[in-house]
Order: sequence, then structure tokens, then C-alpha cells
Amino acid sequence: MSAARQPSPTVRDETAPETGKKPRTPRARRADPLHGGVRPAPALAAEERARLLEGRHHDPHGVLGARAQRGGVAFRVLRPHAKSVTIVAKGLRAELFDDGDGLFSGLLPLTGVPDYRLLVTYDGDEVEVHDPYRFLPALGELDLHLIGEGRHEELWTALGSQPMEHQGVTGTRFTVWAPNAQGVRVTGDFSYWDPAAHPMRSLGSTGVWELFLPGVGEGTLYKYDITRPDGSHTVRADPMARYAEVPPATASVVTASRYEWQDADWMLTRGERPPHQAPFSVYEVHLASWRPGLGYRQLAEQLPAYVKELGFTHVELMPVAEHPFGGSWGYQVTGLYAPTSRMGTPDDFRFLVDSLHRAGIGVIVDWVPAHFPRDEWALAEFDGRPLYEHGDPQRAAHPDWGTLEFDYGRKEVRNFLVANAVYWCQEFHVDGLRVDAVASMLYLDYSREDGEWSPNEHGGRENLDAVAFLQEMNATVYRRCPGVMTIAEESTAWDGVTRPTDSGGLGFGMKWNMGWMHDTLRYVSKEPVHRKYHHNDMTFGMVYAFSENYVLPISHDEVVHGKRALVSKMPGDWWQQRATHRAYLGFMWAHPGKQLLFMGQEFAQGSEWSESHGPDWWLLDSSYSAAGDHRGVRDLVRDLNHTYGATPALWERDTVPEGFAWVAGDAAEDNVLAFLRFAQDGSQLLCVSNFSPVVRHAYRIGVPEEVPLWREVLNTDRAAYGGSDVHHAAPLLPEPVPTQGRAASLRLTLPPLATVWLTP
Repeated sequence: MSAARQPSPTVRDETAPETGKKPRTPRARRADPLHGGVRPAPALAAEERARLLEGRHHDPHGVLGARAQRGGVAFRVLRPHAKSVTIVAKGLRAELFDDGDGLFSGLLPLTGVPDYRLLVTYDGDEVEVHDPYRFLPALGELDLHLIGEGRHEELWTALGSQPMEHQGVTGTRFTVWAPNAQGVRVTGDFSYWDPAAHPMRSLGSTGVWELFLPGVGEGTLYKYDITRPDGSHTVRADPMARYAEVPPATASVVTASRYEWQDADWMLTRGERPPHQAPFSVYEVHLASWRPGLGYRQLAEQLPAYVKELGFTHVELMPVAEHPFGGSWGYQVTGLYAPTSRMGTPDDFRFLVDSLHRAGIGVIVDWVPAHFPRDEWALAEFDGRPLYEHGDPQRAAHPDWGTLEFDYGRKEVRNFLVANAVYWCQEFHVDGLRVDAVASMLYLDYSREDGEWSPNEHGGRENLDAVAFLQEMNATVYRRCPGVMTIAEESTAWDGVTRPTDSGGLGFGMKWNMGWMHDTLRYVSKEPVHRKYHHNDMTFGMVYAFSENYVLPISHDEVVHGKRALVSKMPGDWWQQRATHRAYLGFMWAHPGKQLLFMGQEFAQGSEWSESHGPDWWLLDSSYSAAGDHRGVRDLVRDLNHTYGATPALWERDTVPEGFAWVAGDAAEDNVLAFLRFAQDGSQLLCVSNFSPVVRHAYRIGVPEEVPLWREVLNTDRAAYGGSDVHHAAPLLPEPVPTQGRAASLRLTLPPLATVWLTP
């Protein structure tokens, strides 16, 4: 006997908070006797309903979903724009009441909550889905505890979007830290960007919001709709997103890695020798412009072979984390956990790193924890109040770049950054992090005038929070990621940048020697006749050369914004410019410290670098009349690297005084510098540089008397490099003529504007 259709029950008359309109009278339906009847569920209180619909509810799972109560099981569903919602389970099919504003509810005479699904009807469409509000939290108590403590070293596994199977159902878990928010909703292409459908729940006092969405998978676009403390809304990209839309689009993308690494041998052996005691020659690259238009996988076909041919041991990639403005070169990051999608997917980037490793090339990535841009869809005042930035506007605002500085004193922010450093090393197998703008982090008065900063608790100008953060980051990276190095771009005389943290240092492995770079470039930019007055610029670096583990950088910063390309800094005609360029590189490669050279400088590109078109590769084209000049410089860089790698005296004792000795450090009138380098076993290399445009005949250089014979192993003036080919073809015998404090000496013919290397 069929159940008769019952009249609609009386429903409490409420005014919808968002529209001010009265919802239409809900329709009651009863199923047939097999399924049991549907009765109205208890109505939501007006305030709770308003909080739910306005995105201000901290516990939507407490009012949505299914729960047993007196009289059966109450179901409540939020499905904006739906025409009807039906509960479907084994032996059950029951349509819910339409409560208006996308809410549907009903009380079913059941003894327990069944394994049910929702049959949702829209205009012209009907879908059967799992109810997101029937699932327990997909984030564990341990994760929440570690987040609360600021000690989750794999934070990316707990926050962000994670495709997973939860309670036997495939979907994606969304989690975001927004402690000041009244409510958070996840929105995306799965909801046609309607934020109302998917409010998230707050997980206790951690400030984390969570929602598991069944059926949502990889490739899904999403953002978070956050209700600020004042009730207004802001839509934000996920700070923990591991993939993002190609700029200028700004949505986050659900992703999971399926990459199978092929670099096991590299990873096993990369830490066998400390980097400061090993060959370390770095080619700095801006990936997007190295070969414009190439993606990560296309770059993997060309970059490793090029770098290996030139003999560099490592590449340093300018920031690859997602950034909205290409003109920032990647230094204004909005997605710290997402490799930029301009050139492919995260797995495509893994393929590039893997390819470099299989070619024997290490990978260093520029990392930017000093500041972030103010884009309203990103980190700035993320949940309506300063969160990632410092609460003090003077501390938060970065005066040089119009950006915001991270609040290093907040444990969750520090955790966000420390885990990010680990993330790049662990998930992408990078071998080093070059940390940008460290000086701006260390000093409270950096680029600030009196009255624009406040001293620390001891009355000093040191940013103690930043110091603690850098120490924690370095200690964590070295503990978790064997074989990885960290490198500081630090331009001041801060003591102990590369000293271990347990000895009070910052704990970096290496530091860029900005002082050496500025001094030596100033010297070579002078006309030769004036260089004798600036000789100290070439020698002063040895006063402090062993105070830190140094890298000698000729980076992108030195070939932009009117500073001119390296070869164009040199005075004289084109021949003299190239000759000085080559002599300088020969001096640099022999000097204590590792070396870094920015792309384009290896073949003496004359114009400044531009991210819009990259290096001037056409200079190497055989159809260009001066191509030989540029190829000669590139050949020199290749031979510098290969000779360097085969000569332990040039790298084995880079950081200790025993690895260096001046021979001629005071020959200012001649523009000549000469020094010896020593390996652990006592083997030697003699470097002699002549920065005058004249040949110096019979020039005496003192040498150790125990060495019976010297031979020239590299000469930047060789014809093959574009020089005048003044060289020593035969071995050189020391003569018992005391010179420069040594009992024996060589009588050399020094080529003009050139550096010569000799070994026993």
C-alpha cells in the first residue's frame, strides 16, 4: 500500500541573512514504505544559519552532514543552486526538504547513520556525490601538535591540498593556516568558483582549517575564501600550494608527484667531500631567459650538456618559486612551495634537476625568505590581519622593494620558512640553497633612517628573531639533508656567517664575497695607467679571505641596471676589453674562494642581461664576423674549469691560510700580481697576472727553490682564446736569483693583460 503524499509541514519563517528575502516554503516529501518517511529536521537557529551562509562558521561539520538524534537521523546539506537533494543508500532513497538558500534537510527514521551518498539535481543535470561533511578530520593529532609547536619539518605534507584516500574514498584534503579568520571556505572550479558550498572546519587552537572533498583530484584549481575579523571577505591563493596557474592567473592547483628519480648514485655520493674542500665552480642561470621559450624538459635536453662541456660543477638557478611579475626575476615570491608553472609542472622541474645530476652537475636554487610582495591574493594580511608579516608596520615594510618582511619571531611563520627550505632539498633533490638578501634580514636598521626603526631588547640593531631563524634553518637543513649546502648573500662584515650554529654562528656553508667582487671590479674598470693607485683593491681581499668560506660572485646583479656587462666594464678597445676580461677570470679562478659566473659572461656578451631575451647567443654564430672573439672567451672558461678541477691546489685548501702565499702582492707600478696555491699534499700552482697592456720581458717571479721545473698550464693570452699568443712553450728552470724574498726565481715573459698559471 503506497504512502499518500503529505502536505508540506509548517516551517519557521526566517529571513535569509545575505539577501534580506524570505526563503521559499520548503517542500516535504515522503518516500515509499520501504524507505521510510522524511520529516523536517530541527531548524537551525537564525544566528547559526547566518554564520554558515556568510562563511563565518568555525564548525560546519557540526551542522552539516548526518547525525543520529532522537527520532532518527538528521541530514543537512548545503548545495547552492541545487533544485533538490536526495539521500541515497542501500535500500534508501529519500529526498530532503528545501530550506532555501541552498540548504536541504530532513529527519529520516533510521537507527544509525548509513553509508550514504547525495543525489543532487541542478537545472538540466544530476550528480551523485559523497557528502564532504560525513568525514572525520583528515589531519592527524601529531600533525596538529607539531604545527602548534612550530616544529613540523615536513609542513607541506600537512598543509595545502593533498590528494588522498580517506575513509575508503578518494578525494583531496584542503588545509590552511588562518588563525584570525572568522571562517574559511574552499572554492574552485569544482564549485564553479562559488565559495558558499564548502565551508571548512577549524581544528582547535592551531588556527588550521580543514575540509576533505571527495572526488576532487589533481589538476583542480582552487583558492580560499576567508572571512576576516571585520566580516569582510578576501579570496586567497594557498600559501602551501605546490603548483599554481601560469601567471598572470593566480589560482592554486591540486597536484601530486609521480616522478621516479634516476639520480641515486649522485645523491649517495654528493656529500662525500665538504664543498669548501672540493671543486666548486658555478654557472648562474635565469631559466626563463637562458633559452627563451623552453620548458623544464626542453631545458633538460640542452642545459646539462652545455654546463658539462664548459666544466662547471654546479648551476645556480635564480628563483624558481612562483612569482607574479617576471620582471622581479623571481625575487618577489608568492608561492614558496610551487616551482613556477611558466615552464612546466613540478615533476617537469624534477626532471630537469635529475638530468643535471645524471650529467654530474649539482643544482643550487636561489631561495628568498627575506620578503614577499603585497599582492592582495597572496600572503599580505592573509586572514585580515598581519600574519606572515610583522605586526609592527615599521618592521613589516621593506624600504627598498616595497614588499613585506616575514615575522621571524612568530613560530608558525618560522616553521613555514624552515620547512620550505627542507622541501626544496627533499622534494626536488636540490644540492644547495643560496639565501638572498641576508643582510636585509639581519639588521633592524637596514635601509632605514633614524626614527624608522626600533632597537632590539638589548638596545642593538641586530634582528635577533632573524638570527634565530637563520640558525634554525641551517641546522635543520644540514641535519635532514646530507650533502646539501647553504650559501648566504650577505654584504656586511657580520661575524660568523659560515661558523657552525653550535659555536654561535649563523651556520651557512658558504658566503658570497661581495667586498672582493666590488673591489676587484673597481680595479679592472680603471685605465691601466691608473691601476697602480688602486692596487690595494686586488690585494685587500686576502686580509679577510679565510674568515669565512667564500664564493667569488660575478652574478646577475653586476650586469644589469646600467652596471654594464663584465667585458664592457673593461677600458680600452675591443681587444683590450676582451684581454682584461680573460685576465680577470684567470685571476678569479686561481684566487682563494669558489667562483660563480652569470650566463652570457662566459662568452663576453657586451650588452647587459635582460630577462626578456636572455643571453646574446647570436654572438657565437659562425655567420657573425666577430664570433671567434666570443668563442675564444668561452673556450677559455672551459679550460679554466677543466684545469681548475684537475688541480687540487686551487680548491682543496680554499679556506685556510696554508693554501695561499703571496709572491708579488706589492708590484703596483707594474700592475702585476703573483701568488702560490697549495694542495693538501704540498703540490703547488703559481698564478701571475699582468694587468698592463704591455709585454714584460725577463720579469722575475720568486718561486720555492725545491721545485726543479715549472711548466705553463694555462695562459689567457693564447691565440685560441683571442690573445696575442705570448707564452712559454718550453718548461721553465728556476734560477738561483733571490727575488721577492725567495732564494730562487723564474724569468718570465708576461703577456699583456693576461694571467698565466704554472705548475711544477
